[in-house]
Amino acid sequence: MTIKTVGVIGAGQMGNGIAHIVALSGYKVFLNDLSKEQVAAAMEKIERNLGRQLAKKSISKEDMGAALKRISYAPSLKALGKCDLVIEAATEEEGVKTSILGEICKDLKADAILATNTSSISITRLAAATDRPEKFLGMHFMNPVPVMELVEMIRGIATDDAPFDAARKFVASLGKEIAISEDFPAFIVNRILLPMINEAVYTLYEGVGNVEAIDKSMRLGAHHPMGPLQLADFIGLDVCLSVMQVLYEGLGDSKYRPCPLLVKYVEAGWYGRKKGRGFYDYRGDEPVPTR
Repeated sequence: MTIKTVGVIGAGQMGNGIAHIVALSGYKVFLNDLSKEQVAAAMEKIERNLGRQLAKKSISKEDMGAALKRISYAPSLKALGKCDLVIEAATEEEGVKTSILGEICKDLKADAILATNTSSISITRLAAATDRPEKFLGMHFMNPVPVMELVEMIRGIATDDAPFDAARKFVASLGKEIAISEDFPAFIVNRILLPMINEAVYTLYEGVGNVEAIDKSMRLGAHHPMGPLQLADFIGLDVCLSVMQVLYEGLGDSKYRPCPLLVKYVEAGWYGRKKGRGFYDYRGDEPVPTR
């Protein structure tokens, strides 16, 4: 199986990052989202991020220009029909993903590989919504995609060796390191990371420390590059809650119960950086703790 043309469904934070590195690695990319405006906004972000790499001299001006030319707007899922690989990078909601995956299969060529960028949902269960569970797998890129070195790869119960090996070679060609995870809720990274973030929210909820104290403690006391509440805002509190719900429901252990304060912030629409407020308020010149 040879991968030359890649479709990316979802032009948000993850999808535009995936399109960025795939195009920069020499592949033709078709980027799809609900509107042309969303894809145009994603292209602007990709150009800015490529510009940062150019300023750091990690890529050349020619590399940047070529990468941008390799990305095309796909106005519909049908426009992805001739791709060798399609990566679904829509919102982390199982109903949304299964609907997209079922729809895209109507137009995919028979030998196309289908992957999901889910950070927590069962690959086997998502595969069941497709017509090709043997060619379906998890390809979980870390955020921000152009910067982070790792991709988790997960096979479902039906995934065949040949498509998985082809996808693995593809990921390696992007310059990424690979960690193979079994198909358990939240896989490896989020199985470890999100409970830590959830515990930090409990620490805030119970009044053990305020936002500033909690983040400072983990930055300076554990040498984390950013505090857990700052990281939660970067990931998106809606995504954090979704992953914790998957862990709680999938493993049935009370230690994974989402903190009520995390639930409350999401109910308020305070998702973090992308919405301007989370554990920090980003609407001014400098982020200010909200608690």
